[in-house]
Amino acid sequence: MSLFVPRFDDTVVVRDAEAEVVGQAPTGVKLLADSSASGGALSTVRVTLAEGADGARPHVHHNSAEMFFLLDGAAEFLSGDDVVTAGPGDLIIVPPDRSHAFAAAPGSPADILIVIAPGVERFEYFRHLQRIRLGEVTPESLLEVQELYDNHFLRSDAWDGRHR
Repeated sequence: MSLFVPRFDDTVVVRDAEAEVVGQAPTGVKLLADSSASGGALSTVRVTLAEGADGARPHVHHNSAEMFFLLDGAAEFLSGDDVVTAGPGDLIIVPPDRSHAFAAAPGSPADILIVIAPGVERFEYFRHLQRIRLGEVTPESLLEVQELYDNHFLRSDAWDGRHR
């Protein structure tokens, strides 16, 4: 077992009013701390989803675990072939190489704190998603940056059966 010790000198403080927000309803992403801010320890965003909105399609991270903490509302999470519904205060941690996805549960909004550890520089990934939403780049352009952001998309019959 190897131990990763992050290297950074200053306490990271992110003021809510100063955090960059990417996107808007039905999906907003507040960029809190990227990997470079924490010496590679973690990356953190807060995702706000309108009722029934998709958060992320099925994907895996080969080099990081992903933690989801539900702040408010209800959300559905794919982990492997299991779909779990979570409510306020629930925590889900998905290990590396396990397929996962998330969305607001039908009829409910969701407010989710997401932490990836060890961290990956992902702020630009969320900005890329915004450029796709705005039609500035194609959805297929994500395939070109999968390795860069350790975000590898895949199909999931368990998820697709519930989220079309």
